[in-house]
Amino acid sequence: MAYTAADVKNLREMTGVGMMDCKKALEASDGDMDKAVEYLREKGLAAAQKKAGRIAAEGMAYAAVIDGIGVVVEVNAESDFVAKNELFVDYVKNIAEVVAKKNPADLDALYAEQYPGSDKTVLEMQNDRVLVIGENIKVRRFARYDTGLNVAYVHMGGKIGVIVNMEVAAGAENNAEVIELGKDVAMQVAALNPTFLDKSEVSQEFIDNEKKIRLVQAKEDPKNANKPDEIIEKIIMGGLNKFYKEICLLQQPYVKDDKVSVEQHVAAVAKAVGAAITVKGYTRFEKGEGIEKKESNLAEEVAAMVK
Repeated sequence: MAYTAADVKNLREMTGVGMMDCKKALEASDGDMDKAVEYLREKGLAAAQKKAGRIAAEGMAYAAVIDGIGVVVEVNAESDFVAKNELFVDYVKNIAEVVAKKNPADLDALYAEQYPGSDKTVLEMQNDRVLVIGENIKVRRFARYDTGLNVAYVHMGGKIGVIVNMEVAAGAENNAEVIELGKDVAMQVAALNPTFLDKSEVSQEFIDNEKKIRLVQAKEDPKNANKPDEIIEKIIMGGLNKFYKEICLLQQPYVKDDKVSVEQHVAAVAKAVGAAITVKGYTRFEKGEGIEKKESNLAEEVAAMVK
């Protein structure tokens, strides 16, 4: 019985096994789908599908500069210790390499790319890693910067990954002070997690909503009971200006010298090295951020296993 490309695709979706292994299974089973599934189960490959449904909220956030291209990726697994597994770390670093060199449009495109040093796709290699490591693994997200000067920072072995992208005057790209500035800004992003790069990026809708909240809070405060509306408005605007220093990277107090803002520190370094420097953007990934983690009770799990 012959098989088609659609059969390979269906078998892949049914089992979560890589394309090449699905082809081998269909060839060995003469195109019979049920026998192909059995073949994969016998080989221990289809077990990856069961693992694929488990929550992956740990893993690693990784940032790197590869041939001048800044990349940050988050790859999730089920437990925190897997981030120390050499196979997993190697997989994460190779994902960053694929993102840098192939510039995939999205996760589907990334998974379809060839894995470095292999004839397998990224998805097929991921399924292999799932089987070997024994945990569900997923590439969650990635970002890429292919212009300007990029500086990477990885915090606590993969808890947070940051890329900072700067526009630097020609000739200053390799200046030690400029690179140190990039690292310091990346560390600031990791530590304080700003929502915006600059206050100019804060939308009017965001400001109006924040003013609305603060107005209600101000009017409910007994201290403001006898104050006229124009005074309350000034209090709110003063609070918003302080709020910018919390949520906007360039307006935040610089972590190494809180007497100046990040913006002022960047300007000071630019003046010192005699070259224009502009922080153009950044991306910060924290592993497991926003993923609902399954709460487990070890005693209950052990008790359930021995029943």
